[in-house]
Amino acid sequence: MNYRYFILGLGMFLLLSCNGALPAAEKAEGEVEIVPDYREVTIPCNIAPLNFKLKEPCEAIAFFTGKESHMRVDADNGSFRIPAKAWRRLLEASAGSTVSVGIYIRKEGRWFRYPAFSIQVAKDQIDPYLVYRRIAPGYRMWNRMGIYQRCLEDFTEETFLDNKLTNNNCMNCHSFCMQNPDRMLFHQRALHAGTYILADGHIEKLDTKTGRTISALVYPAWHPSGRYVAFSTNDTKQDFHLSDANRVEVFDNRSDVVVYDVERHEIITAPHLSSEEHLETFPAFSPDGRRLYFCSAPAKQMPESYREIRYNLQSIAFDPEKRSFGQAVDTLYHAEEEGRSAKFPRVSPDGRFLMYTVSDYGNFSIWHKDADLRLWDMLTRKTDSLQQVNSRDVESYHSWSSNSRWFVFSSRRDDGLYTRPYICYLDANGVSGKPFLLPQEDTDYYERSLFSFNIPELVKGKIKVDTYELVEVSKYGEAVQVK
Repeated sequence: MNYRYFILGLGMFLLLSCNGALPAAEKAEGEVEIVPDYREVTIPCNIAPLNFKLKEPCEAIAFFTGKESHMRVDADNGSFRIPAKAWRRLLEASAGSTVSVGIYIRKEGRWFRYPAFSIQVAKDQIDPYLVYRRIAPGYRMWNRMGIYQRCLEDFTEETFLDNKLTNNNCMNCHSFCMQNPDRMLFHQRALHAGTYILADGHIEKLDTKTGRTISALVYPAWHPSGRYVAFSTNDTKQDFHLSDANRVEVFDNRSDVVVYDVERHEIITAPHLSSEEHLETFPAFSPDGRRLYFCSAPAKQMPESYREIRYNLQSIAFDPEKRSFGQAVDTLYHAEEEGRSAKFPRVSPDGRFLMYTVSDYGNFSIWHKDADLRLWDMLTRKTDSLQQVNSRDVESYHSWSSNSRWFVFSSRRDDGLYTRPYICYLDANGVSGKPFLLPQEDTDYYERSLFSFNIPELVKGKIKVDTYELVEVSKYGEAVQVK
């Protein structure tokens, strides 16, 4: 009996050894091209497998070598789907070190070996969920969209709300309090219009248009306490270019910044945030809740002067106990001196870094191919142009992980049309890694998808909501009128 078990075990050993063996191969010239480009990227130790494919279908092998661990993945057509359990073991063993990836390709009966590339595995984990809206990349097909939550540790995607359940209306601006999935908000427009606040399982519908504000509340930013939310109010218009790389122009005729008191259902503001002479927008609180950042530009006649609009990046003190603002406004980014326009300020949760977007003019950078990310170190007061992160096309909306070591941003670098989420590492000294595209189970996913990813937000867990209750409140719930 023991002899039979020995023979069986020996057979299994030989089978596994053969499967792990690599073919004798000639050295290939040049570097191998893979899609998505995961070469030399830095990834979290809890990310889903980086499935990829070669540009040309062929028989191929990918051999991953990590710290005290290795793995072979075969592909008949050049498309590599990495086994989840083996990938997890590889990352766990290699956290804080490097994984080397060698590619073997068979051509005309001969094997060729390309120089290996490396993947740096950071010890810092990323928040396990990413929430985004998927929408067509144009300006007309807005009536088919949804907000989804994706587990970054695997490929599970779940629907938070699809607008086919709410009469194909518009939904936008989902936002979370300190990456907390149990405290969030989003807007619905047209049918079932309102701002919806979800707090610890409770759903509240708000009517935020008042006689003293320009519009209903628009771009949100939570106070870390959850007691307040800063918003912009905007009179926004859309125009089109007949011949311009930036196809669509979105601009504000007027805009202000206000703060909403969640407990009292009241809006408060200050002259520095709501003046006729300036366009104020894109608010963001500091992690300690004592400072409010926003963008502001001198008001001009629109649309005639749209190319002259450049936004400063400013901040003002905020006292959450007294619900009051300071008298002095600090200007952190001088648009006229820099010659570019700032928008989307976001402070890292540890309070060290301020990330924002710049473009040549205006405030709606998702349509501006010249839009780039910038990083201001609030300790050294130095600005990084993030050359490792930016591309020749749009880099725009961004959000932080709760540990301040990762950020996700929107980019159109792949084809200039579809907005896709890229993830990037930032160490404690502000040095960034090479960003990587959100991995998908299907290596052809992005080629087949007809939707853009909009407003990617990292969160610390799964949103727990009763979708049917949310739809009921949306369709039939009475909105609380904001004062």
